[in-house]
Amino acid sequence: MRILSVHNRYVYAGGEDGVREAEANLLAARGHQVVRYDEDNRRIGELNKLRVGLRTLWSLESYRALRRVIRGEQIELVHVHNYLPLISPSVYTAARAEGAAVVQTLHNYRLLCPSGIFYRDGHLCTDCLHRRWKTPAIRHACYRESRTASAAVAAMLYLHRTLLDHDQMVDAYIALTEFSRGQFLTGGLPPGKLHLKPNFVDPDPGPGNHEGGFALFVGRITPEKGAVRLVEWWRDAGIEMPLRIAGTGPEEGALRAAAAGAPRVECLGFVEKEQVAQLMKDAGFLVFPSTWFEGLPLTLLEAFAVGLPVVAADLGSMSSLIVHEQTGLHYPADDPGAAADTLRRAATSPDFMRTLGRRARTEFVGKYTAERNYETLMHIYESALRGRPARARRAR
Repeated sequence: MRILSVHNRYVYAGGEDGVREAEANLLAARGHQVVRYDEDNRRIGELNKLRVGLRTLWSLESYRALRRVIRGEQIELVHVHNYLPLISPSVYTAARAEGAAVVQTLHNYRLLCPSGIFYRDGHLCTDCLHRRWKTPAIRHACYRESRTASAAVAAMLYLHRTLLDHDQMVDAYIALTEFSRGQFLTGGLPPGKLHLKPNFVDPDPGPGNHEGGFALFVGRITPEKGAVRLVEWWRDAGIEMPLRIAGTGPEEGALRAAAAGAPRVECLGFVEKEQVAQLMKDAGFLVFPSTWFEGLPLTLLEAFAVGLPVVAADLGSMSSLIVHEQTGLHYPADDPGAAADTLRRAATSPDFMRTLGRRARTEFVGKYTAERNYETLMHIYESALRGRPARARRAR
């Protein structure tokens, strides 16, 4: 199969970037011809706001470039990971014009919420879930803290979903969890096109010994990921176990300020992937204090892969991905006292946490390996391609 993998990279690299690369590599390793088409949000600074806004709505530049690539490489299927803002939904139109099937992975909730995370001003928000025109997002400046940018994204979504009916141009959507699939069904995506496929970890790192005697946070340092709040809980609860925090992001200054008053907390900043894997193999448990619904965090799957149990809020996808007292521990969302008690329990129960870690490893082997993922992905691709021949004849 000849596949075009399309992705608009973020300023701060995250799980979506890693998943896209892992999936492209997985396909190539199994004999498929994979061509990558990328844009990078670091380019936004080179463009004026008007041009960025217009490209967000519909990018003629991307449309022409994508058609050339699809035609020149004889692409059969276009797999879109992220198109905002520089690629735009023009990727769908380009694929349609060249007769290629289209698959879209829903890494976040962007089709329903301009910010992509159902989160604003420090709390969950689903005000835009049932709306075609996302006026609340404009009022609250949810995208890039700008009403102008939010209006551009809201207009793009309205154009994409309502006027151009791009749902008809997408042959298959991929939701990462049952929870997110439910949100997209509520938001109006066609049930027959909405498939379920989790992320995966490849290569399998194997289990660790988890004898390092510390807890671990890995992720972007942003408000919704909860790292600053975690440090405050750790400090106020007087937990003796060391906590190591690996990651960088816009809240890193606030994180380091909070950690200055917490002697058991160490901020590692950016950590290379190989070192993160070793930290996970050494740690006693992973803390995942995210305050939004999440998609399917690669960090969680990497933890399961090495047999590391996870402590997280009983919220959104985390409620089902982590089984309480089986593969990790839950605490009630928005209850700092309960969160501190749960963290204290995890820090003082090493044997119990090792047992949960072994079960987490079993969960990984059963659901999140590359082989399992490939089988599911091929079924989705075959479903998407079944609608392609008639379009291809019309396009040519």
